Amino acid sequence: MTLGTVIRSFASPAAGPFGLTWAGRTLWNTDRGTGNVYQINPQTGTTINAFAFMLTDIVGITWDGRALWVTDRLVADRVHQIDPNTGTEIMSFPAPAADPRDITWDGRALWVRNQGRIYQVDPQTGTVITSIPSLDANAIGLTWDGRVLWSTDDFNNLIWKVNPQTGTGMESFASPSTSPTGLAWDGHTLWNCDDNTNMIYQIAIS
Repeated sequence: MTLGTVIRSFASPAAGPFGLTWAGRTLWNTDRGTGNVYQINPQTGTTINAFAFMLTDIVGITWDGRALWVTDRLVADRVHQIDPNTGTEIMSFPAPAADPRDITWDGRALWVRNQGRIYQVDPQTGTVITSIPSLDANAIGLTWDGRVLWSTDDFNNLIWKVNPQTGTGMESFASPSTSPTGLAWDGHTLWNCDDNTNMIYQIAIS
């Protein structure tokens, strides 16, 4: 398959999909319309589990192998670690900058984006390790594939492969629709949710 080919798609659980992450065998999706977090079967698109978090404007989400992390975009500008079984908060710390959007886990640290930059953050303290410029100030989605970052560009309707040392774009392809938000990496393919179509897409990168 060529870069950017849609392998499968299905409707998101609700009408405001923003954050997306892969957790071993399932997807997790945050929805700004409902304020809920949804666990999704990636083969069928059916909801396995759902819970309401204590915030109404959660955007980004990632999985660290044990717990979920979500960003609070407008209420308190914080990053929260939450129990995936109960939805209760384990810990939180201030986001590295105002208006935090998507978040991803690289195996040791978190990456959190806001309008202008992407920050690598210590998950224990919230201390910024490094930061790189964002290709698009309006971007939402962010994920780590084990070597590099992938980022949405909803101004140009693109998904970019990003150098994590410099923030420069390495290659890009057209997003499936016109409002790409959350991104996830399952080890082989990308997943993208879109706030315009309210769909979730599995996308080939090779």
